[in-house]
Amino acid sequence: MNLKINVIIPAYNEADSIGHVIKAIPQWVEEVIVVSNNSTDRTEENARKAGATVLMESRKGYGYACLKGLEYVASKNIKPEIIVFLDGDYSDYPEEMSLLLKPILAENKDFVVGARVSELREKGSMTFPQIFGNKLATILMKLFFNSTFTDLGPFRAIKYEKLLQLEMQDKTYGWTVEMQLKALRQNLSYAEVPVHYRNRIGVSKVSGTVKGAVFAGVKILGWIFKYSFK
Repeated sequence: MNLKINVIIPAYNEADSIGHVIKAIPQWVEEVIVVSNNSTDRTEENARKAGATVLMESRKGYGYACLKGLEYVASKNIKPEIIVFLDGDYSDYPEEMSLLLKPILAENKDFVVGARVSELREKGSMTFPQIFGNKLATILMKLFFNSTFTDLGPFRAIKYEKLLQLEMQDKTYGWTVEMQLKALRQNLSYAEVPVHYRNRIGVSKVSGTVKGAVFAGVKILGWIFKYSFK
């Protein structure tokens, strides 16, 4: 792989899983960046042992962690061509990264989302609120923006220059949908590819609690309606 690819992994108390995630990432990735989102376990230590660059972000929130990773990338002398995001809980399959990159490399797409299709999902890997929320959000995006997205999956790849163009802002659960909505509004070329998805190691910080699920749902719908009526 001739392109420079950086991977950003937001992680909060993923000590048991983060090493597995990093080791499954293809060797041709230039740099793996783990952003510890105020972890209190051995996430940071285990990520370093596995070979990742480790950053700390004390403000809790998925978006805060992603923005910290991007701040670091912006400080580098030589910037990557592509940024890949994935979760630190080992629910994604990092070894499928080439599937996400194919539409960018072969078709010059700007942005690719890994779709967690039902036939490739491990039983129980997505909760009912997650499935319902994804369905509702993507139906609304289709209705308002003529989108073809079917998922808000966290495993995604985007050209770095296009990501900068989006001027991402969300600090918490709305990060993924914000990226997709802004990509639609700015007419970025995009694609979805089916990816496998398994039960995570540990407890979800979003779908694992009622508060997290409700807050995530409110954030996602808020972004959709904000952009629908702009």
